[in-house]
Amino acid sequence: MYEWRRLSSEEREKLLKERKSKGHPWHGPPHEGGFQDTYHLTAACYEHSPIIGTSPQRMDECEVTLLGTVRPNTIEIYAWCVLPNHYHMLVSTKDVLPLLREIGQFHGRTSHDWNGQDGKRGRKVWHRCAERRIRTERHFWATLNYIHHNPVRHQYVKRWQDWPYSSACEFLDQVGRTQAELIWRQYPILNFGKGWDEAEK
Repeated sequence: MYEWRRLSSEEREKLLKERKSKGHPWHGPPHEGGFQDTYHLTAACYEHSPIIGTSPQRMDECEVTLLGTVRPNTIEIYAWCVLPNHYHMLVSTKDVLPLLREIGQFHGRTSHDWNGQDGKRGRKVWHRCAERRIRTERHFWATLNYIHHNPVRHQYVKRWQDWPYSSACEFLDQVGRTQAELIWRQYPILNFGKGWDEAEK
């Protein structure tokens, strides 16, 4: 997400030229759709500013509206977590492109509403949503663990179930604590997310 900042002006110019020639988005990887698959979706507030976390009410509304946006375009939502400055979702979908379009509209609506509420018209609220296709069963479970562990990783809470804006409690109720601990040990997150799920230091 922040790789662009580490490039020299010559490297940026070369990369932009290559992306334009291929018709790819200028500042992110191309989206590929048209088939059923499972994805890890991530979107952050611009510069990782805690715009979502302005109030518990906004956090709650963001979670409810995001889930309502995503559900009609997915086969299943396996895990989600909304934090003050970003969110994660693990979903399966018949085609990720219509889902990403709906998420883009969700970003547009929330940007307009929140900027109006905060008296900051013109502020950039979101960095674009990124999707990563799940490759293996191990990748799936490590991603699920990572999403549920995210509030702990960012030191908002000490336990998964203490964070109200995620699917962690549902997951623990479904599989039970013993099975959840087994999945945690069997599919560790290790360095998952290092470098892109944090503000630049």
